[in-house]
Amino acid sequence: MPYYDDFGKKKMTRKDHLRQDANKPDEGRDYRGYKEKGRGKPEPQGFRRDNRSGFSGNGRFEKRFDDRGKGNRFHDRPAPQPERRPLPPPRPAEPREEEAPENLLTGRNPIREALKSGRDIEKLLVAKGDLSGTAQQIVAMAHEAHVPVQMVERIRLDELAKNHQGMIAFASAYQYADVDDMLELAQERGEDPFLIILDGVTDPHNLGAVIRTAAAVGAHGVIVPERRAVGLTPAAVKASAGGIEHIKVARVTNLTNEIKRLKSKGIWLYGADMQGENFRRVDYSGPCALVIGSEGDGVSRLVLEQCDHVVSIPMRNPAMESLNASVAAGILMYAAAACRE
Repeated sequence: MPYYDDFGKKKMTRKDHLRQDANKPDEGRDYRGYKEKGRGKPEPQGFRRDNRSGFSGNGRFEKRFDDRGKGNRFHDRPAPQPERRPLPPPRPAEPREEEAPENLLTGRNPIREALKSGRDIEKLLVAKGDLSGTAQQIVAMAHEAHVPVQMVERIRLDELAKNHQGMIAFASAYQYADVDDMLELAQERGEDPFLIILDGVTDPHNLGAVIRTAAAVGAHGVIVPERRAVGLTPAAVKASAGGIEHIKVARVTNLTNEIKRLKSKGIWLYGADMQGENFRRVDYSGPCALVIGSEGDGVSRLVLEQCDHVVSIPMRNPAMESLNASVAAGILMYAAAACRE
C-alpha cells in the first residue's frame, strides 16, 4: 500500500510516514488531561459560542432556551422567568342610571294618544323610510296639530330610546297658553298689554331667563314661534326657576302674522337691533310688545319691518358687538316697565 504526505502528492514509504506521525503534537493530550482531572470534555478548538446572537463560530445556530424555559446542552440552569404578579380583581361596574327625559314619548300608541288629547308636542322625529301603516296616520295628525315633523336616521332614534318603533316625540314640559288669554289678563288687571316676543331664540337657558325676568317686571306673557326656536323644554322650565308658574307662554305658527294681528289691536312693537335708536330715548308707555332676536342673527328682516320702533343698546366697549339675548331682553323690559309706572 503506498503512502502519501499530508497533501496527497508525494509518495512516502511506511518508515517515513511513521516518522511524520511521531513529530506531530499529541492531539488527544488535552482531552486526556481534562478527563483525568474531572473537568469534563473541553470545547473543540475553533468553536466559539456567541451568547448575544445565538450563533456559534462554526456557523451553527445554537438555541439557548427551548419553549419550556429549560436550558439546552450549553446551559444547564433554567431560564430566568419574569415576575408574575397576580392581577387585581376587576372592579364591579357601577350601575348607570339612564333615565329617559320626562317629556320623551316613545312608541306609536303613546304618541297617537298624546296628539288626540291635545297635549303640546315640541317636535316629532320619524325614522326615514318608516311611513307605513299607523306611521302615516300619526304624521298626518302631527301636521294638523302644527307639530314640526323631522325625518332622521334610525341610529339617532336608537341613541335617544331603545323601543321607539321608529317614532319619538318631545312633549312640552308645560302647557302653552293663547295670546288672547294674555290680552284678557291685561284687561282684568286694568293695565295696558305688555308682551315679550322672542324671534329665533334657540337656547333653552335664554328662554328660561327671559320668562323669569318677564314675570318679575309684570309682563302679561311671552310669545315664541313654533319653528326654528326653542319651546318649553324641561331645560327651559328649569332655567326659569319657577317663573313659568307666574306668567303665560304662547306659541304661534307664524310670528309675522301674529305681529300684524297685535298691531291691529293697538299694540306698538319695539324691535331690538344694533342700528336702532338708543333705548333710553324711546317712550314705551301704552300697549307695547318688545321683540328680541337671537344672539347670533338678531330679529329677522320680515319681523323687523313690522316693528313700529327699532331700539338698540349702546356698547361702551367697541369690541363687544351684542349682548346675550336674555340680558338684552332684561334691560329693555325694565326700561319699558319704568315708562309704564
